[in-house]
Formats: sequence, C-alpha cells, structure tokens
Amino acid sequence: MLYDLTVPAYINGLKALSGQLGKALAWGRDNDIGELQFIAARLAPDMFPLASQVRFSCGQAIQAATRLGAGGAPLLDEDATDFAGLQAQIAATLAWLETIDRAALDGDPDRAVGFDLPNGMAFDMTAATYVRDWAQPQYYFHLVAAYGILRHMGVPLGKADYVSYMMAYLRPGTAPAG
Repeated sequence: MLYDLTVPAYINGLKALSGQLGKALAWGRDNDIGELQFIAARLAPDMFPLASQVRFSCGQAIQAATRLGAGGAPLLDEDATDFAGLQAQIAATLAWLETIDRAALDGDPDRAVGFDLPNGMAFDMTAATYVRDWAQPQYYFHLVAAYGILRHMGVPLGKADYVSYMMAYLRPGTAPAG
C-alpha cells in the first residue's frame, strides 16, 4: 500500500517536471531567457529558487522512500547550476526509484517512523501517517513550487504539463479537438 502511494507518484511527478524543464529551456531560448535566470528565479524573496525546488522535489521522494525502508539512495547535496544538472538530478532519482523493491516499503503501515529536522524539531508517527501527512505534502509542495516558478517566468505550461502522466488513462475519443 505505501509503495503504491509513494513511488509511482514520485516517478509520475518527476517525469512531468523533467518535461516542464525541457519546455522551459526551449521556450527560454526563443524568448531570450537564459538558464541562469531560470535557475535563480523564485516566487518570493523568502522562497528557494528553481534549482533548490527541483533538488527538494527529488530529495523529498528520496527521503520518503528511505524512511520507509529503501536503501542505496543517491546523494543530491547541492543545487544544480544549469538545466543539464537539473535533469541529471531528476534522472538519478528516477533511476533509483525504479529499483525500489515494493516489499521494502510495504511493511506494517502502523510501524513507527520518526525524523528530526535541522531546526531541532522531531516527529514521531506511523508509516501511514507519515506518508499522508508529511511525505506527500512535502513532495508536492516543492513540485508545485518548481512549476509555479516556471509559470511565473512566462513558460507556457498548463495543467496538462503538470499531470502529463494522466494521458495514459485518457478514454479514447474524449480529447478536445484542436
């Protein structure tokens, strides 16, 4: 159950983010917006820039899976400095997620999961509560922040870019014309 709620969602979201970055890079070239402008862009002065949001999106997927029992995670210590680096972080995370054994995550959903934050706060909860109340909200926060930065910079993204993986479920004959 926990595997199904996490790993496939992380894979879907990171693949969509990779596509958004590809679209942003191409759009930026056509509109004289360089990689460094995107990398440093942020939604508000007190928020992290795009490079951090991408790393945090990857990191949240990695943290959740490792806290639930997966091993061998890649280390993403620093923000990427260009789009190739952003894509490399996503690719490394996706490659690792694809190796996770379902059994490593799907133990007892009531087992204890605890973690400490750098500011000294410590949390204790069940594995299921951790996924619902911490792991998923944290992951999607950073994924949406990255999407929001790209939109803020003018990249013509829409909901279909955010949930591009949903096209696999589209009922034939129901796509809008045009």
